[in-house]
Amino acid sequence: MSLWLPNWAIDRWRRQGSRKQRPFDDTPFVLAATIGNRRLVTAADAEAQAMGIAPGMALTDARALHPALAVAESDPARDRAALARLAAWCGRYSPWTAPHGGDGVWLDITGCAHLRGGESALAAELIERLARQGIAGRAAIADTPGAAWAMACGSGAATVVVPEGGARQALAALPVDALRLDPAAIAELGRLGLRRIGDLYAMPRAALAARFGERLAHRLDQALGLAAEPLSPLPPAPARWARRRFAEPIGTAEDIAAATRELLARLCRSLADEMLGARRLVLTLYRVDGTSETASIGTARPSRDPGHLLRLFEERLTTLDPGLGIEDMLLAAPMVETLAALQLGFAHRLQSARRSPSPPFRAEKGWDEVGGACRVWRVRAGARWLPPPHLTSPPPGAEREKKKGRRNLDTLDDTSLAMLVDRLANRLGSAALGCFVPRESHLPERSSHFAPVFAPAAVAAWEKPWQRPIRLLPRPEPVEAVAPVPDDPPVRFRWRRVMHRVRRADGPERIVGEWWRGAADAAELRDYYCVEDETGRRFWLYRAGLYRPEMAPRWFLHGLFA
Repeated sequence: MSLWLPNWAIDRWRRQGSRKQRPFDDTPFVLAATIGNRRLVTAADAEAQAMGIAPGMALTDARALHPALAVAESDPARDRAALARLAAWCGRYSPWTAPHGGDGVWLDITGCAHLRGGESALAAELIERLARQGIAGRAAIADTPGAAWAMACGSGAATVVVPEGGARQALAALPVDALRLDPAAIAELGRLGLRRIGDLYAMPRAALAARFGERLAHRLDQALGLAAEPLSPLPPAPARWARRRFAEPIGTAEDIAAATRELLARLCRSLADEMLGARRLVLTLYRVDGTSETASIGTARPSRDPGHLLRLFEERLTTLDPGLGIEDMLLAAPMVETLAALQLGFAHRLQSARRSPSPPFRAEKGWDEVGGACRVWRVRAGARWLPPPHLTSPPPGAEREKKKGRRNLDTLDDTSLAMLVDRLANRLGSAALGCFVPRESHLPERSSHFAPVFAPAAVAAWEKPWQRPIRLLPRPEPVEAVAPVPDDPPVRFRWRRVMHRVRRADGPERIVGEWWRGAADAAELRDYYCVEDETGRRFWLYRAGLYRPEMAPRWFLHGLFA
């Protein structure tokens, strides 16, 4: 099916343009652009076309026909973007849609027409929906994309359905400009008296190719199905999704949040059945005016917790504009990963048992293996054994630590840490959150790199055979140092115009350059020293290269311990 929008630029501007800039409905309206040194009309509405104003006409000539002509600046980029959104909106009729040119959409409705009551009913519903949004369109259904486009543009009817195998007969009466030819070829065909597509059937292909080139014969073969014309559709919809259609449009934040909560619950249940977890979710809101808006979130690890995912969406929902109302919502999971079932902790099960109607708790005594004393250590709730409340209470001193505002992050499990990372990443951006992970390199500045929090390399263990400073400078800074003998640590050094006298020192730690990186790295040798000055500040210094009597030693400061 080919959808042709004859006044797409005008309709798009009137729907999305500013209210202060919209012309009166009874005033002829055109869009103009500066091409070269001239102002030309790029689009005209029906009233302007009735006066003889057409695209390509000079704006001065158009004003001569109607001095009160309303003019606005053309914006082809916005027209193309809006056409792509309209093609995505047409996904409700077919999973394969693609924008065509600057004023059309192609839909591959193979196997989809019966869902809307047949081909005629599908095309009529599409045109009716567009008309309610103020968009003029024509739709045609045929065996090939070329024939469908030709019938939509040349037949003059709002909807046309060409019977199977009837493209040749239906195209015979259409003008040759329905074959998507350039204006020069159309003018040349008209000069020779070939004004209808049927006039080209009896012409030898060799003669047509010699006179007009291969394009004319190729377009004719595409329309008749003799040459293939593949479509390049928009990216397909994800396989895992949940959808909600509304009988009446919604527009309040509470309604959108409630619908999002329902969609998350449904999608998470389906993911649990497949033992999957979502890494990325996209929520699409379809407005009644034909436009759509999306909000997406990402997770550091696979998740199918509706409460956690809803908290991530809450910050995005406040920025969505419902417009005149939302008639359809789609929640999709384009990126999923395997997520096995998790064993919940005893505290979580105890809270669930307290909330659920179950038989009263019954305590039994047992031996505490840690303390060696006899005390209550398990509770029976129905057929399940749970820890008693006092074992799930905070340890002594926890309240004092809480009042002081301190929290030990080491006690967080992987799930809690993943939730924290998700909230920070969705608020600050995934690029702003990460950690330093080890890398196999002898040189300190190459021994780590910045990576995502839960990257596979992030779980590698750090090897610390030597003490390393807390802060490593971006690049070693030269210092003036004095050492009694070449292999001894310095007794004083000057860094950033401040003199430091060394009280204690440890070292050296010799690091040899990495020969596999090249001759320059292979020749590099460093002797590192950890030194402490008279004020207690500790520095990480190194002497570059071996001692040579003819050269003064070169000292650098590479890090700070405290």
